[in-house]
Amino acid sequence: MEKDKTIEKDTIVEKEETNETNKISQINKKEEANETSDANETNEASTEKSNKLITVIGVRFRPAGKIYYFDPLDLEINVGDNVIVETARGIEYGNVVIADRQIKEEEIVQPLKSVIRVATTEDDEIERKNKEKEKEAFGICLEKIRKHGLEMKLIDSEYTFDNNKVLFYFTADGRIDFRELVKDLAAIFKTRIELRQIGVRDETKILGGIGSCGRTLCCNTYLPEFAPVSIKMAKEQNLSLNPTKISGVCGRLMCCLKNEQEIYEEANSKMPEVGEPVTTNDGLKGEVHSISVLKQMVRVVVTLENDEKEARDYHVDELKFKIRKRNDKVQMDDELKKLEMLERKEGKSLLDDE
Repeated sequence: MEKDKTIEKDTIVEKEETNETNKISQINKKEEANETSDANETNEASTEKSNKLITVIGVRFRPAGKIYYFDPLDLEINVGDNVIVETARGIEYGNVVIADRQIKEEEIVQPLKSVIRVATTEDDEIERKNKEKEKEAFGICLEKIRKHGLEMKLIDSEYTFDNNKVLFYFTADGRIDFRELVKDLAAIFKTRIELRQIGVRDETKILGGIGSCGRTLCCNTYLPEFAPVSIKMAKEQNLSLNPTKISGVCGRLMCCLKNEQEIYEEANSKMPEVGEPVTTNDGLKGEVHSISVLKQMVRVVVTLENDEKEARDYHVDELKFKIRKRNDKVQMDDELKKLEMLERKEGKSLLDDE
């Protein structure tokens, strides 16, 4: 009897443990289900946000400047109109370069600010007067720079639309202590003063000029932002690696090296390298003498049956060769190394406020 009671007790304990285990398992499943549900809701919300389209207009504040997005509200705004908007610098007067356009919310830098109003004739007159005051401010600042004997080159001056701030752009070889200069300017203009040190690319963008191609500079006419360029791009495009040939007016690598880079990368990936052995479609063996990347033509020095050598032109599709990984290393002299170092040091444009 005692043995039966013991077995009965053990059975009851086992059942209780099993029930407890089942309860815990059910709780865990519920928690997992809740977590999965929360994760799905989060993903759905994220997807919904990324797919959500926002109506914006694009505004520039200087020729060939960066384009900023604003909410047009219910205003009727067309390309070429001038508008009054609020920016990080205060109230500004800008020109509309992109009319109503829908873009994904994730592409917008938040917060998206709204257009205050389409510029009136009074606003246009204020902007005109500001441009006149900028010329006067430039002359005064130039005089004060000479007075303080500062080693800096004044490039431009700019008033915000509401006259809340005057900005002076300058270049210099190193850091400049212009605290006394700022005090003098603040006493004259009775407003906030900002002196902003910019690079030589920004200087050229403001001043403009004519490139080696004979056209006005890209940065001054249409290029809103500077794209990274490198000497490797010049090599990829089979250009002379002479610094004077691949440098622009600013003394840095030409921005236009970036324009055709992707085309050259794709075209070069299909071409053999100079000196590489190839077999032609007519069964001759030879060595690559020169290539024309854009035409996809290859000049090959082939060996004929009587061991004579002859240069013949072939389309790259008429040749068989082993595709190797291209050698991207560029042999640079001191002048090229200096140019590359200056390029890396230049960084992004400092004309625009983020």
